Amino acid sequence: MTSCHTNNSSSLSNQEQELIKLENQVCFPLYSAANAVIRAYRPLLDELDLTYSQYLVMMVLWQNNGINVKELGAKLNLDSGTLTPLLKRLETKGIVLRKRGEHDERVRELFLTEQGEALKLQAVSVPKAMRCKISLDVEELVELKRLCEKLIKTID
Repeated sequence: MTSCHTNNSSSLSNQEQELIKLENQVCFPLYSAANAVIRAYRPLLDELDLTYSQYLVMMVLWQNNGINVKELGAKLNLDSGTLTPLLKRLETKGIVLRKRGEHDERVRELFLTEQGEALKLQAVSVPKAMRCKISLDVEELVELKRLCEKLIKTID
């Protein structure tokens, strides 16, 4: 039997009981940290009239104006079912345009409007403010980012 085999007996050993304690999990502090970071972003993004997910989309567009929806989804690890309503809301706000691809009409490409481009100037303050809210030194932040990226690659 492998260590991944489930135990069907009605009693758990002490070691197995330790495995299911909340304080012994990696997932819980990771989940809690992600939620705390998103909560810390909220007041800053409220000033830009963006949700956290919309902010992520905008950061990709500020770097890759004209990206197609499929590429955007790959960069953000989001499927089209999640992205489509998000992009519609950004389009309604007047900061993003969705156009059919010039070479393939089935492809939807995303472009910043003037308003979306102007929002970039305001958004520069967000990472600076977040840096002040997170009391980790630069080396710790770099290591945290590296470990998160390694975890994502391992799970995907």
